[in-house]
Amino acid sequence: MPNITEALSTAEGLIDAPLIHKGKVRELYDLGEELLIVVTDRISAFDYVLDPPVPGKGQVLNGLSAFWFERTAGLQPNHVVHTDVKRLGAVAKEPDKLEGRIMACRKAKRIDIECVVRGYITGGGWRQYQASGEVNGIRLPEGLRKNSKLEEPIFTPAGKNDVGHDEDIPFEEMARRVGSGLAEELRERSLRLYEAGRDFCAVRGILLADCKFEFGVLDGKVILIDELFTPDSSRFWAEEKYELDIEIDSMDKEPVRTYLLHSDWDKNSPPPRLPDAVVEATSARYKDIYRRLTGESLD
Repeated sequence: MPNITEALSTAEGLIDAPLIHKGKVRELYDLGEELLIVVTDRISAFDYVLDPPVPGKGQVLNGLSAFWFERTAGLQPNHVVHTDVKRLGAVAKEPDKLEGRIMACRKAKRIDIECVVRGYITGGGWRQYQASGEVNGIRLPEGLRKNSKLEEPIFTPAGKNDVGHDEDIPFEEMARRVGSGLAEELRERSLRLYEAGRDFCAVRGILLADCKFEFGVLDGKVILIDELFTPDSSRFWAEEKYELDIEIDSMDKEPVRTYLLHSDWDKNSPPPRLPDAVVEATSARYKDIYRRLTGESLD
């Protein structure tokens, strides 16, 4: 099992390859014919990367993505080549620190649309519905309550922005940006993936409220890229905690958000350091969702 006693804040210096992008959590390195994704233990909230990192978080995210990519490969081709740090050879300077954190991938041209599917009306979708009765231009029935399950999942895309927040857009705008044929294909693929994830989660007592996917094009074909059904890309609810009209405690970094919301931080200055208890509680959350979904423990 991966070593989760130490948190990894960055892989810089551990990979002998050019760093081509450093996101809030993931770092991308150029291996020539392939792309290397390293998932760190960094954690973000309210558009800030927080300190300290959360031990085990990166392994959970990478492990869950690998689990889901393998499980859905027959349904939707993806970019994964392997997740074995030993296959990196001399590229991995300290392989023990990278165990469970790497994914070597085929290079695809990213489609700049975030493909969001909602099975329940909550979060940003609920706020849209309260204001207009619609979500991304989709008219929903009157009288829905917060956290209501939708009769059918809906596809609510967002335009990706490398700086700032992604932008919710109606399907018609997505079709204008990428073409109607590709837009229809992405909607169909996204809904099919959501339904597969939802049904799998339900057997394990978890509700998949909503999720997002990213796709790319390789050799003229659409493939799934980035991450898949992780706590950072999906809203998981424990079935036993499901209620209407409340803020359901999601199975992710909720302890971090709760701490920051109840602190005196103004969200415009550098955030406070996370207390040890919050870091430990968040780490436990990530490990728990990994265990519930995969049946295996990281400890």
